[in-house]
Amino acid sequence: MNSRADDIRRRMMKRKKERERMDKMSDNRFFSTEEERHGFDRIPSYDMGPGEGGHPLFKKEVFLFKILASACLVLIIAIIFRSPSEKAVTFQQYVKHTMDQEFQFAAVSDWYENQFGKPLALLPAKNSGEEKENEVASDNEYALPASGKILEDFGDNGQRIMIETGQGAGVEAMDEGLVHFVGIKEGFGKTVIVQHADKSETWYGNLDKIDVNLYEYISKGAKVGTAMDSDDGLKGSFYFAIKKGDDFIDPVQVIKFE
Repeated sequence: MNSRADDIRRRMMKRKKERERMDKMSDNRFFSTEEERHGFDRIPSYDMGPGEGGHPLFKKEVFLFKILASACLVLIIAIIFRSPSEKAVTFQQYVKHTMDQEFQFAAVSDWYENQFGKPLALLPAKNSGEEKENEVASDNEYALPASGKILEDFGDNGQRIMIETGQGAGVEAMDEGLVHFVGIKEGFGKTVIVQHADKSETWYGNLDKIDVNLYEYISKGAKVGTAMDSDDGLKGSFYFAIKKGDDFIDPVQVIKFE
């Protein structure tokens, strides 16, 4: 008799545990993943909320290491600049030269577009809808900045030539590139400097009016400004220069003038 009663109690306890387990599964069904509903283990998620350690791609240890390395680099450079040794002087000159160099936006943009087919989003983009004015013949690689005659040769100053034009004549870009200077340059007056993909620069000086904006990407033949009128108001003139690296070159070697 006792044995039968014990057996009944065991069955009741078993059913009670089974009900509790089923109730627990029912409560957790709304919070379980698709994998758990089909008997698989939960796949770990990297979606972390506030206070759960941040994004997995951001590692605090690596970030702190980079800050420490940057601080050490700055400290080392500061020590070298304070050192009077000859080796330190050589390094100082290299750092100064590097910091003085202009970043070649046009060259980087041209390389990126040739490699990947689209201009880099962080760099100024070319305006594909802009029409090219005064297209030159196919056998001429560059566009003439303006029609006119040379009044001052490159040998007279070693930097530029002076071109005589008609009154109020427009000055056009020799080639496409990035406008990286707009303002007054000593010896050039009101000037526009265009940086090209081959790392060369063209300078257009002695302008009466400027028609481009800083960091604008312009096409070959685009109008950069207007030549300054002469004192008698019958003619106009502007300065034109080509710079490669740290040196100016004679524009006549690159462009055939009339």
